[in-house]
Amino acid sequence: QMCPCHLNKLAQCLFYIEAVFATGTRSKLWERPSGSFISNLSESLQWEQDCPHRLPQASVRVTADVPPRLDGTWVSTRCEVRPGPEFLTRSYTFHPSRHFQALQHYYADSGCEDPAYSLMIRGKLRLRHASWITGGATDAEHHLNKVAIVIHSLAAKQRLTSGLPSSCVTLTLGQVVPGKPYELYNTRGGRGCLAALGFSMMELGLVRVETQHHGHGGKVQELLLGDIDTDWTQRTQYRPTGYQQPLQNAMHHVHPCPVCALVYRSSELHPPVLPPRPALPISLAGRWVSQRCETRPNVLFLTRDFTFEPDRHAWEGTYRHYSDSTCSQLTFVLRASGHYAQGNPSTQVPGASDFVFKVTTVRVTAAEASMAKLLNATRPGKCGRTGGWEVGAEQDLTPTGGCNQLGIKLPHKEYELFKVELDHRKQPLLFVGERPSDGSSPDRPHRRPTSFQPPMVLCSTADM
Repeated sequence: QMCPCHLNKLAQCLFYIEAVFATGTRSKLWERPSGSFISNLSESLQWEQDCPHRLPQASVRVTADVPPRLDGTWVSTRCEVRPGPEFLTRSYTFHPSRHFQALQHYYADSGCEDPAYSLMIRGKLRLRHASWITGGATDAEHHLNKVAIVIHSLAAKQRLTSGLPSSCVTLTLGQVVPGKPYELYNTRGGRGCLAALGFSMMELGLVRVETQHHGHGGKVQELLLGDIDTDWTQRTQYRPTGYQQPLQNAMHHVHPCPVCALVYRSSELHPPVLPPRPALPISLAGRWVSQRCETRPNVLFLTRDFTFEPDRHAWEGTYRHYSDSTCSQLTFVLRASGHYAQGNPSTQVPGASDFVFKVTTVRVTAAEASMAKLLNATRPGKCGRTGGWEVGAEQDLTPTGGCNQLGIKLPHKEYELFKVELDHRKQPLLFVGERPSDGSSPDRPHRRPTSFQPPMVLCSTADM
């Protein structure tokens, strides 16, 4: 995000304002989805990227049903990177009976070419009610019946067990033979070893399904599940309020998608081996924009718009923040700028590179009266011109060294992680480091991200 603010205070303030208003208007909590309920609460989004050149995604209509329809199989579209880092692909199947089975394939490399082990998870999922915290999402609870592991080589077994407590290795994983399933957990016990593995299905606590309706009559369905805590020690207790990389419906996915087919045909005994991808240089020149309305932990909905000038090592980022999950109700706009330096290739995430960004200037525009009122209530000299906040009028926060209310301090330095890949149309995608789940800033080298935010697409190349 490269934003000098974590916005936790602001998000919480706005959330409570909206929650008070919503108390009298929100429909009753629901226990079981019904057809009529789905059709009545379907959201519709027609969101166009702010690009000088119209992109294929810009004409797509997106709907999101609340509660979501989960039946079917949902698969990864690329090698996914989780905090740690962990590299994996996923294949989740949901049945009308509310039972589910999930396959998670973990790899020793960032291209998902060298399978290490696979987890087979079985359980039940109960959709509860529309989320009060993350608008447009559904809260759910899950119950695990069984978790089994298949280790794919002796080398992978050694790597896996080297960091685990001896009790877990001796009593459980010590008996595992490569290529053979071994039950790690069932309803009678075994959760301790799962915790040692960092295993959690808390991602099932937050669910959203989006359907993209394309003009030619085709559609793509995506399953967004809860985000994974960036702090390894917190991930098994973390209650998600944002999303991770979406899975696509195996029957309704972007074409072509060779990874989808490989993951769909996989099993715990035969994990998908993704085809090698050429290493791409980090070429940032031009303008990059969000592909979708993005959701962050702590009730943040936003779109990002970055411009890089490599000759000057300069960057500018525009963050448009919204109060709703379809990015239709603009709350405020934050425009940050400064300089950056590219470092060495990442030692933790091969194919990515380390960066250092310095934020020197931040300008903020309040887009609604409640935001302007909130900022005007800050202490004099702590957030722009005292009493000077008006809707639609941009303020420079540099003279006040930032804004306490927004968590902005200037100047500000962040340690970043960048990666560039090609999508299915051979267009470049920019991956920027994931923000810490606790809202802090990666302002120290050891806080550098090990995973990524949703990718941004190259909107235009600049003539620089």
